[in-house]
Amino acid sequence: MTENNTKSMTEGSPFKILWAFTLPLLLGLAFQQFYGMIDTMVVGKFLGVVALAGVGSTASINFLILGFCSGICSGFAIPVAQKFGQKDYPGLRRIVGNIVWLSVAFSVVITVVVCLLCGKILTWMHTPEDTFYYAYTYIFIIFLGIPSMILYNVLSGIIRSLGNSKVPLYFLLFSSLLNIVLDLALILWAEMGVAGAAWATVISQMVSGILCFLYICKSYPILHLSRDDMKLRKIESGRLLSMGVPMGLQYTITAVGCTILQSAVNVLGATSMAAVTAANRVQALIVTPFDAIGIASATYTGQNVGAGDISRVHKGAKVNFIMGAAYCVLALGIVALLGEDFIRLFLDPAETQTEQIIEYGQKFLLINSYNYVLLLCVNLFRFAVQGMGYSNLAILAGVLELAGRACVAMLLVPVFGFSAVCFANPAAWLLADLFLIPMYFFGVKKLKLRFSEN
Repeated sequence: MTENNTKSMTEGSPFKILWAFTLPLLLGLAFQQFYGMIDTMVVGKFLGVVALAGVGSTASINFLILGFCSGICSGFAIPVAQKFGQKDYPGLRRIVGNIVWLSVAFSVVITVVVCLLCGKILTWMHTPEDTFYYAYTYIFIIFLGIPSMILYNVLSGIIRSLGNSKVPLYFLLFSSLLNIVLDLALILWAEMGVAGAAWATVISQMVSGILCFLYICKSYPILHLSRDDMKLRKIESGRLLSMGVPMGLQYTITAVGCTILQSAVNVLGATSMAAVTAANRVQALIVTPFDAIGIASATYTGQNVGAGDISRVHKGAKVNFIMGAAYCVLALGIVALLGEDFIRLFLDPAETQTEQIIEYGQKFLLINSYNYVLLLCVNLFRFAVQGMGYSNLAILAGVLELAGRACVAMLLVPVFGFSAVCFANPAAWLLADLFLIPMYFFGVKKLKLRFSEN
C-alpha cells in the first residue's frame, strides 16, 4: 500500500533523495526563523531596546519548554518512519492513534505547569526589573500557545515521516506570512506591544496545525484511524514515550545550559542582552541548513532502519556531512560580509547603545561561525542516532552541552565578560561531538550485528 503523497527513502540515490527532502525543510525552517526575526525587528524598532532585551531574555526559557515539546514531537515521528519503512501500515495507524492521546496529555499538563511557574522562572534567571514586564507578558502568551505548537509539530512530523517534506513547507510559508501581517497589525495598529508579537506567533502556529490536520484527513487514507486504532495501548505508548521523552529531555537539558548562560548575560546589562538577542536571531536563520540536515537525517535513518538496510544509513550520513560542510564555508562568508548589516535591522539608529550592540553582536556571530562544523556534527549525528532508535544516548549529549555552557557562564563570563559569552556555544558543541560521533558508529555496528543475526 503506497500513496502518491508519500515517499520511500529506502531505495534510489541517497544524495538525490536527501537533497529533495532537505530543501523544502530548509525553506520552511528559514521562513520560520524569518518571521521570528520580524517579531524581533518590530519590537526593537518600534518598542525600543528595553523591550527588545526583555523579549530576547525569554529565548532560553522558550527553548527550555518549547524545545522539550518539539523534541517529544520529533521522537513520536521516528516510530512512524520506521513502520512506514517496514510497510507495516496497521501498526503505523496504531502508533498514530496513540500519538493523539499522548499529545493531548502533554499539551494540557505542560501548558498548565509552565504558565503557573512563568514569573518564578524569570525571577530565577535574574531578569532585570526594567525588562521583567516585557519578558513576562511575551513568554506567558507563548506558553498559552503550547497546544497549537504541539499540534503543528506532531502532524508535520507525521507527514514528513511518510517522506513528504513539501506540504509542511507550504503551510509554514502561509503561517509565516500570516505571522508578519499579524505582527504589524497587533503591534503597530492595535498597539498591543510585546503581547501583539506573542499572539501573532500563537495564532499563526494554530493555523498551520489546523491546515496539517485537514490535509491529513483529505490526502492520507493510510492514516484514517478506526476506533480500534485509537485505543491507548501499552506497547505502542511505551515505544513512543521511549523515543519522545528522551528527545524532549535532551532539548531541555541543552536549554538549561542556555538558560544558565542567559542568566550570566542578564547580569551584564541591557546592551549585552540586546546584542545576544539580535545575534541569536540572525544565527537562528543562518544555521537553518544544519537543522534541516538533522531532521532529514532522522527520517532517512528511521525509514532505512525499518527496512533493515544499515549500509544505506551510513551512505546517507556521508552525503549529509558533505552538504553541511560546504555550507559551513558559505555561512562564514555570509557572517563576515553581512553580519553587522543583519544586526542593524533589529535596532533603532537613534538609540545611544546601537553601535556597541552591533559590535558585540558581530563578535558573537563571527566566533560562532568559525565553529559551525561542530554544530553540523551535533545535528547530523544526534538525529541519526535517534533515527536508529537510541534516543536515550541523545540525553547524554544534552548533558555535555549543558556542561559546556554552564562552565563558560559560571567560570568565564564573570572574569572575561561578553567575550566569554561568544565561546559558550562552540564549547557546548565540541563536548557533544566528542560523545555523539563515537555513539553513531557504535549504533551502526550494533544494528549491523542485529540484522545479520536475523
